[in-house]
Amino acid sequence: MAPRLPTALLMQIAARSAEDRIVEALRAAGFDDVTLAQGRLMAGIDVEGTRIGVLAARAQVSKQTATALLAKLERAGYAERIPDLDDGRATLIRPTARTLEAIEHARRQEAEIEADWSAHLGPRRMKQLREALEMLREITDPYFTPME
Repeated sequence: MAPRLPTALLMQIAARSAEDRIVEALRAAGFDDVTLAQGRLMAGIDVEGTRIGVLAARAQVSKQTATALLAKLERAGYAERIPDLDDGRATLIRPTARTLEAIEHARRQEAEIEADWSAHLGPRRMKQLREALEMLREITDPYFTPME
């Protein structure tokens, strides 16, 4: 009999599978110059721009690692630096049109993953899974802000 895995590990396995599918879909769509680590950084870039420290925190990497990943993304045309109008000493990282196109492909793959999971679990269980994960987000996501 297989050992009972911790819930957090089960969630990580599912998340890793989804990430792998998204990366594979991006590669198939011609975005084969982005690594998984770079993709995690790209996913955290807000359209209006994001500070490198925030990107590092979102991707759960050091600021130095984020800076190195960002340099590669800039050279590949996925990110650009712009002045932070709120702080003249700071810069923001903004996505390029290429990044936004890649994100569109990623979102389509996310929808396919959700459809596959729903087909496997059934609509009721998928709804329960989503509701449970949204509740857990309230106590696990440092960026969570409740909607009024």
